[in-house]
Amino acid sequence: MRTFFYLLFTLSSFTLFGQEMYWDMPARFLTSFHFKQLNGGVILVKAKFDNISDSFNFILDTGSGGISLDSTTTAKYSIPHIPSGRYIYGIAGVRKVDYAPKQTLEFPGLKVDSLDFYINNYEVLTSVYGIKIDGIIGYSFLSRYIVKVDFDSSKISVFKPGYITYPPHGLLLHPSFQGLPIVPASIKDSKEFTNHYFFDTGAGLCLLISSHFNEDSSVLLKKRKPVEIEVQGMGGKKRMRLSLVKQLKIGNYKFRKVPTYLFEDDFNVLAYPQRVGLLGDDILRHFNLIINYPRKEIHLTPNSHFGDSFDYSYTGMTLYSLDGEVFIDDIVKGSPADKSGLKNGDVVMAIDNNFTGNLEVYKNLLQKSGYRIGILIMRDNKPSLIYMRIGRIR
Repeated sequence: MRTFFYLLFTLSSFTLFGQEMYWDMPARFLTSFHFKQLNGGVILVKAKFDNISDSFNFILDTGSGGISLDSTTTAKYSIPHIPSGRYIYGIAGVRKVDYAPKQTLEFPGLKVDSLDFYINNYEVLTSVYGIKIDGIIGYSFLSRYIVKVDFDSSKISVFKPGYITYPPHGLLLHPSFQGLPIVPASIKDSKEFTNHYFFDTGAGLCLLISSHFNEDSSVLLKKRKPVEIEVQGMGGKKRMRLSLVKQLKIGNYKFRKVPTYLFEDDFNVLAYPQRVGLLGDDILRHFNLIINYPRKEIHLTPNSHFGDSFDYSYTGMTLYSLDGEVFIDDIVKGSPADKSGLKNGDVVMAIDNNFTGNLEVYKNLLQKSGYRIGILIMRDNKPSLIYMRIGRIR
């Protein structure tokens, strides 16, 4: 068995023309740079656009079929753009977009040219992450290189395409592509199903499945009681339901009690039943990734975060950052936030005696399910201390 596998592996590394053999050149290292993880494991990188001296913040997103800029960024820097005749599909809708053709993007040690940037509005992402989101980097960049994402060192390495040796341990996926990478995975709750999912590093969640799939398969146990939640993404905001599945399996790697979003796919983004959902970065960050689009391969190696527990907390509200203030919005009726007396528009002064005003810190403090936490808010120019017991998804 070992000899047979080695033969297959070796044959894949060269091409036969007549009686000659042409070996692929080894992948050549080009550059490496650090990235920051946002809430949910989303990858944020810095790069320079065209000849602008300022660095922009981009999300590295395998769930994006192109590359894009925020409309407020294009306005601020007077970046010219023209109608594209194309549409961007997101979780909350479909949007016709302009584009800025034949632009350059520069990372430390690497300049990428001839990129067509589509223009979209990412104000919601900026406010929910508490940091300016200037754009999203997807297929247009990833298709040109081999990209290693190391969550242990928070470092991205970029290679010129060619023959590459993957780590001896891990999982080699051969995704199909319909604009985006699609991989098989299995979920088990009431029963087990193996289906196809988008591989999406731009989604700050573990698992999302089509509500139609759940209705057709009854995959969720009847005892599950999904809660309502507001999510933010390309296209804006959308209400979803949040629950758990007993097990998610990618190759031979298993995750238990996985938080799972149920998605009403009004615009057929998933194209169910061909695809039933997506795997997000809150799962994928448990691996170090080698994204090799030129060979249509993605390699996963478990990293030091593989055993990290998931976030099971539930508040039923969203925190946003705007003009230096953190405020509450999108409170779900009957949720812990609603029952505690919090209201949309309340300005957060402190959580659990933490006065930093840091959105990421506040979100982390709200991940203590079952914990009674004090939230100091400002409402109608009056301070008020409100206590909320953080719920738990089941």
